[in-house]
Amino acid sequence: MKFLLLLLFCHISSSVKHSMTVFFTASSGVPNFPEVVAVMLNDDVEVGYCDSKLKTAIPKQDWMETLRDEDPKYWKLYTGECTVHQQLFKEEFHAVKKRLNQTGAVHIYQRLTCCEWDDETDKVSGFNLYGYDGEDFLTFNMETQTWIGPKPQAVIIKHLWNNDSARNIFFTNYINQVCVYRLKTNLKYGMSFLLRTELPSVSLLQKTPSSSVSCHATGFYPHRAMMFWRRNGEEIHEGVNHGEILPNHDGTFQMSVDLDLSTVTPEEFGNYDCVFQLSGVKKDIITKLDKAMIRTNWEKPFDTTISIISAVAPLAATLIVAAAFICKKKKAPDSISELSEKLNPEA
Repeated sequence: MKFLLLLLFCHISSSVKHSMTVFFTASSGVPNFPEVVAVMLNDDVEVGYCDSKLKTAIPKQDWMETLRDEDPKYWKLYTGECTVHQQLFKEEFHAVKKRLNQTGAVHIYQRLTCCEWDDETDKVSGFNLYGYDGEDFLTFNMETQTWIGPKPQAVIIKHLWNNDSARNIFFTNYINQVCVYRLKTNLKYGMSFLLRTELPSVSLLQKTPSSSVSCHATGFYPHRAMMFWRRNGEEIHEGVNHGEILPNHDGTFQMSVDLDLSTVTPEEFGNYDCVFQLSGVKKDIITKLDKAMIRTNWEKPFDTTISIISAVAPLAATLIVAAAFICKKKKAPDSISELSEKLNPEA
């Protein structure tokens, strides 16, 4: 999938920034899948869900169930908004397909709206992105109130939307007001969950005797984390491949960093270690490169691989027909070329 994740973690800072992301995925030609799916996330954790087959929104966390029960007015507004937006998004999808003269086969249409609130400065920022068939399609510049389209097929729609002032005002107000209101309301109920700290389990994994060794951390929270390899106490970059931070089904995260062993002799293993750092935690988790500690799958079943697959399967099932471009980057891309690079890392 080209149109994957905006998975850049935010760096440690004195203030805490919270985000809310709402994204819609519409599809055509995909059997046994809702025509429209809508997911809401707080601080990159799925908290609400609805689709075109449901008549209500579903809370995805225990504390969101409490919010639903204690504030039925809020939940009614959220459910109504989710239902109405689904229909509007579906109609927009069909209009875009018609403009692009693409009425048959399988097509995917996505919209991501993200707002971020700094609880120290009270500053609000956000952005709005569209994707079509796995490629970045249009992005809304809130400062200029204009749409930017990197693809030739988006030009016509870009001009139409730039002339639609009501649409542009709607998205600006939604990000600055509605999105932030929902974010703060959700935080009131989920603060203890979203501000918790969970340390990961760290393992050394290797697929084959000739492959790289992967230092894999899973079960950590929040997602503001770093992991790297060191040699003799110094961070190294050559022969190191950093993986993305990925969500687990329980709201925690996982990540990996690989080390190429082609130039490392067994006698040098003791010079290498893997370092995991979690925001808000002073003590690093350090794992020595020890051949006896490397878990492999050419001698026995690879239990950790199974756990990784099972952990991400629920989210993958929800978004099986589309790469969910989840808002984990905390500001809008500086340019459309940057957006393309982040959304299409393999292009």
